[in-house]
Amino acid sequence: MPRNRGLHDRESKRADIVTAARELFVSDGFDRTSISRLARAAGITPNTLYWYFTDKDDILVAVLTEIVAEDAAAYVDIADRPLVDRLSWLVERLQQVGPLVTTVHDRADKSTAVNNWHNGFHQFAESLFLADVEAAGLSGPRADAMVRIGTFVVEGLLTHAPAPEVTRAVIDTLVDAMS
Repeated sequence: MPRNRGLHDRESKRADIVTAARELFVSDGFDRTSISRLARAAGITPNTLYWYFTDKDDILVAVLTEIVAEDAAAYVDIADRPLVDRLSWLVERLQQVGPLVTTVHDRADKSTAVNNWHNGFHQFAESLFLADVEAAGLSGPRADAMVRIGTFVVEGLLTHAPAPEVTRAVIDTLVDAMS
């Protein structure tokens, strides 16, 4: 019985750290969130944090994975909507954690863990968009190009955060370009 309790306590504490990190990384930024401050917010000592994560990038990956899992679960509710609505929804959801988008791009060339997560996220997101691109009748290099353009458009909207009506116009134009 103690083994199960220890496992549960470990998972619970890890979740507490991820929750604290998510809040701090989004509100104050990854670089401005020290390990000491994060540990204090999670109710542990800085050294204890390393029992659960190898480094700050490992924590970032856990935060990102949690966000994507939440978004993927919520996406099921809108999966049958038109592409423009789904892309608008995606941009709105990711804008809520906007600072993390920049952080991922800044950290990807410095951290294997973040780079691997970033590449996996792109593969997942691009596979969703590819189905729509192919349904629009595009294939081969043209389909590949449109998937990349879609990815760049979404990332650009996240990093530059234009007004909602501009965001919608950009997404409308992207989807129109597929036909």
